[in-house]
Amino acid sequence: MKEITLLQPQKIVFGTNCIDKFVNDYLKLGLNRLFIITMPVIRPLISNMVERLNKNGIHIEFYEKICNEPSITDFDALMAEAKKFGADSFLGIGGGSILDITKLVATLINSNQKIEDLFGIDLINQKGKWFACMPTTAGTGSEVSPNAILLDEKDSLKKGVVSPYLIADAAYIDPKLTWSVPAKITAETGMDALTHCIEAYTNKFAHPIVDMYALQGIKLIASNIFKAVTDGNNVEAREAMALGSMYGGLCLGPVNTAAVHALSYPLGGEFHISHGLSNAILLPSVMKFNYTANLKKYADIAIAFGAKRGTTDEETALNGVDYITNLSIKCGIPTTLTEIGIPQEAVSRMAKAAMKVQRLLKNNPREVTETDACDIYNNLYK
Repeated sequence: MKEITLLQPQKIVFGTNCIDKFVNDYLKLGLNRLFIITMPVIRPLISNMVERLNKNGIHIEFYEKICNEPSITDFDALMAEAKKFGADSFLGIGGGSILDITKLVATLINSNQKIEDLFGIDLINQKGKWFACMPTTAGTGSEVSPNAILLDEKDSLKKGVVSPYLIADAAYIDPKLTWSVPAKITAETGMDALTHCIEAYTNKFAHPIVDMYALQGIKLIASNIFKAVTDGNNVEAREAMALGSMYGGLCLGPVNTAAVHALSYPLGGEFHISHGLSNAILLPSVMKFNYTANLKKYADIAIAFGAKRGTTDEETALNGVDYITNLSIKCGIPTTLTEIGIPQEAVSRMAKAAMKVQRLLKNNPREVTETDACDIYNNLYK
């Protein structure tokens, strides 16, 4: 069996109301200048936690200006505020965008390295300040992954930083924080988490250890996403989605994603389409392109979805592609680029941009050429 390295936080706390444990854990660290990166809408959800920290003499500064997927400009502004406060620790509470930028700022606050030089794998040269992550969406799995994504405005392309130093010291995954997430965001982030699991399981560098996380994540998300979308207060569905998202995040370090994510980056970079929506639209088209490279694995994931088993692996795999398309429709997610206003004339430049994301394309079970990328995009027009 080939070698694999599993990277994850030193502490993972999972369960409804587990954010209460954060205060007890934090107070044992001997730190007292906590920089919290979040959004105004989240403040009421953590008021008791903040009150307890304040009563114990912890100085807290909030940063609540990240409203969209973060850019290098956002990173620079946040870094300046964190340095001004003199933060000795960080807590990111939010979706993947919040968690990603928290990881980067906490890790680089004492570094002389420039963010523009760190896009790629293993380029960060030292650990930064202590930081923890609390996800409020069941989507990116960033709370347990070594990855962070930023928009490089100069290239109009989202780019990734991957480093073991971006692994959180602690992750507190409290499904209760996802209860108030709107249906649209629940659907899109859920499809992102599902894509992580699918791309890890069918990856060129897949591994049996990671396959366990991936398949279980697929089962949990596929069977619960519609329930969570239609009834945000369904506790069991929210817990299942949070767990499935965490499993997807655990896949990102050792195996990572592939062509769906690579092709989604130009949609986010040029047209500012959300990451989850980009992945959801691209997923069936990429699956249809990929499935012949590993019929058995694509049949496996179809069965994990709950799709109809065919008389052959190929038939089962294609049933899985149809299942994903229909699941998106049920959850109110567009299934074509036409529906979200992406002009077909943009296909060639999106394909060129996607080909720069070799960090992910190299993982794909089939080689993707620029012509292939154009075909995958063009299949999503009606």
